[in-house]
Amino acid sequence: MVGRVGWGSSPAVVVVDLIRGFTDPASPLGGDLSAVVEATRALVDAARRAGAPVYWAEVAYAADLSDAGVWPRKISAQRILVEGGEWTRLDARLSRRPTEPRVVKKHASAFLGTDLATRLRRDGVDTILVAGCTTSGCVRATVVDGCGLGFRPIVVREAVGDRSPLVHEVSLFDMDAKYGDVEELTQVVDILAARAAGLVRDRGAA
Repeated sequence: MVGRVGWGSSPAVVVVDLIRGFTDPASPLGGDLSAVVEATRALVDAARRAGAPVYWAEVAYAADLSDAGVWPRKISAQRILVEGGEWTRLDARLSRRPTEPRVVKKHASAFLGTDLATRLRRDGVDTILVAGCTTSGCVRATVVDGCGLGFRPIVVREAVGDRSPLVHEVSLFDMDAKYGDVEELTQVVDILAARAAGLVRDRGAA
């Protein structure tokens, strides 16, 4: 029987890589993630109403790729993800508020080599609601690392996506079996709404 990590007392949204380089089909790394973007917008709106913090984790490299490591050797198209360029801009259908941190990452995981874990702990966060792309890559890496660092990962099914539907579904199955809970957007929004109304304090696992 697969256990559940459950919700703790203090959730936050972590949006992974919903930049134009991944959400614009014209990009060599991109695909049509319109449904994912819309679901993420609904999730972020619900979190804001509930007073839950939102963190935007986005990959971006120096112009000379001196901080990119070996990843572009494997995926040469990663070279387009230069800080300040058109492909590292947040998808225009989303908006980051000035008070919401942007976490610049260099690797798949939003935690590896960043201060995201420190920021989350500083804000008292114990549960991460994960959205973004790709399900099999940066989302999965973030969930695995988040679990290892002691956070409760909740993957919002409709708010994550991949270029391959099969890989997407297999990755969701694997994460739900090993590292976090995969939950429907409507369920997550309802829980956030209940928290905003002061009706729910903790849904932690027994």
